[in-house]
Amino acid sequence: MIFTRRETLAIGAGAAASAFLPMQVNAAADDVIAAFTGGAEVADGGVDLNAPEIAENGNTVPIEVGADGATAIMLIATGNPTPGVATFHFGKLAGAHVAATRIRLAGTQDVVAIAQMADGSFKRASANVKVTIGGCGG
Repeated sequence: MIFTRRETLAIGAGAAASAFLPMQVNAAADDVIAAFTGGAEVADGGVDLNAPEIAENGNTVPIEVGADGATAIMLIATGNPTPGVATFHFGKLAGAHVAATRIRLAGTQDVVAIAQMADGSFKRASANVKVTIGGCGG
């Protein structure tokens, strides 16, 4: 197969643009995390995140997240066009600080949970979910 100069440039431009796409998605997730934490440091651990290792359908992926002593927990899907998926707020009288939901994932990606603790600190957990059929137009 012989490509013209114009076709070669178009293919190269498409490859270059797709090379920067993951960085933009991760930057968007970082922006969501920074907005939630106010730029505070986030420690690993202290959050229980239950997500399937393999999701057959990205339209409905069951997620359960919890953190003892949390006042709020945010779920982020790092590869989605809009990474912020859900934020759960817990009042002072909340018995268990656990939330369960189903989320939509565009494809294989990390799901991140950031918990704001009662003392103002932040903790995180993440899980990689392999999606066989994308749910966000993928």
